Amino acid sequence: MNHTTHLADRGPLLDRNGAATAAPSPARTAPRRRLTSQQWAAWAFLTPVTLYLGLFYAYPLYRNLDLSLRHYTVRSFVQGNAPFTGLANYRTVFDDPTFAPALTHTVVFTAVCLFFQYAIGLALAVFFNQHFRLSATLRALFLVPWLLPLIVSASTWSWMLNSDSGVVNAALHAVGIGPVNWLTSPSWSLASVITANVWIGIPFNLVVLYSGLQAIPGTLYEAAALDGANAWRRFWHITFPLLRPVSAITLLLGLVYTLKVFDIIWIMTKGGPADSSTTFATWSYRLGFGNLLPAFGPGAAVGNLLVVAALAFGLVYLRVQRKQYAP
Repeated sequence: MNHTTHLADRGPLLDRNGAATAAPSPARTAPRRRLTSQQWAAWAFLTPVTLYLGLFYAYPLYRNLDLSLRHYTVRSFVQGNAPFTGLANYRTVFDDPTFAPALTHTVVFTAVCLFFQYAIGLALAVFFNQHFRLSATLRALFLVPWLLPLIVSASTWSWMLNSDSGVVNAALHAVGIGPVNWLTSPSWSLASVITANVWIGIPFNLVVLYSGLQAIPGTLYEAAALDGANAWRRFWHITFPLLRPVSAITLLLGLVYTLKVFDIIWIMTKGGPADSSTTFATWSYRLGFGNLLPAFGPGAAVGNLLVVAALAFGLVYLRVQRKQYAP
């Protein structure tokens, strides 16, 4: 018998004035909450993803931000203790004469590539959606540019557009047109790298948009045909509106990819001649690693501008999607 039971058996307790008081209740401890097997499984799946995002996304972004806010030299980059300079590196970037042409080339390169990749990819997706003979074989062949390593694709285009021995100039010569300095002329270098990047990006748009077309019910086209709608009206009033969510994510992913295109431009033109094909991606690399005396801070600042641009478009996409599917 414990002490509390003994007190209860003796009857009600009396205070100093003789009034009865209740016996003290035994102390209650909250039961410890144990994780269920489903919760343990959820944590087991979540932990690797969290570690991956932290190590390969959050930490590099933090380091790049730290680089852009300090004056790093080769010595301080290795040993640390770089002095804090605030936004000085960003002011250096904005005052640099390369900033304006690099910004223009980045906008032009991104916009033109997105337009032609999406337009040609959509046209091919509609074409292959007819399910004719050899449709699957031809669709697989169109994936070759997407499957090739970028260094192989860029090197191939560099050879094709070579001023002296390129296939393109040889074809032009065969029809009586003089050679064009595709990669060494300031008038043609940006168009050349745009052409190569459009060729590489078309298969991605084709695959995603083709999968979106498969989700559109065929009965809608049959009903529209019975109502007398021609092919163009069926595309404009059925295909294009129902493909809008897939188109939005395709353009967003294409935008993020195109903003950071570096290897194609660097292999073909190295941003030249005379910065005629320099974008933020190539300029950031050249500042940080392309000189004997690297400017780590300004290079990181240019890279952060690309991150902010991609983040801004991502937020716009999320806002549009939220308004579109809001009740």
